[in-house]
Amino acid sequence: MRKIKIKVRRIKGNQEIKIIDKGDWIDLAVASDITLKGPIAETLHRKKGEDDIVNKFRSVTFPEAVNIPLGIAMQLPKGYEAIIVPRSSTYKKYGIICVNSLGVIDYTYSGNEDEWKFPALAMRDTKIEKGTRICQFKIQLSQKATMWQKINWLLTSKIEIEYVDHLSNVNRGGFGITGIN
Repeated sequence: MRKIKIKVRRIKGNQEIKIIDKGDWIDLAVASDITLKGPIAETLHRKKGEDDIVNKFRSVTFPEAVNIPLGIAMQLPKGYEAIIVPRSSTYKKYGIICVNSLGVIDYTYSGNEDEWKFPALAMRDTKIEKGTRICQFKIQLSQKATMWQKINWLLTSKIEIEYVDHLSNVNRGGFGITGIN
C-alpha cells in the first residue's frame, strides 16, 4: 500500500492533526486561545437641506482580518499543495469566516518556521479555545506535478503524518508572501 507522507513540525505545544475516518479532509486546530471582535455598527445623524430633515444611516466598521496561528509547519511532498477551508460548523459556532474564501499552501511553504495559519474575519465577538478545530485541509496535486508524481498519486491509498523536530527546507519568510503583484 503506497502512502503519501506529510512531515509535521509542532511549533506551539502538542498540536495534533486529526485525520477523521468519516471524511476526506484533515482537521486543524487553533494553537492558543483567541479572542476576536466583531463589526461595530453606529447610527450617525446628518441634517439635510433647509427643511431640517434628519436622515439616519448606519456605519459599520469591520475589524482587521487575523491570521489565526495553527501551531504547525508542514512539509508536503514535492508536486502537492494543500487547500485550507473552514469546517462546516466554524461560522455557526464561532462567527468567523475565511477572508480568502480558501487558502492555498504549496509545497515550498515548508520551512521550520513556516507556520500554517487560518485567515479569519469575525462577524461577531467570539472566543475560541486552544485546541478547537476550526479549519480543515486536503492535499492535491499541484499544476506543476510531474507525470511520476501523478502516477504516484493514482497508486496512493493513504496519508501518513510524521511528527518531526525539524523540517529540512528553507523558511519562506511568512504567511502570504509569494509576491506583491
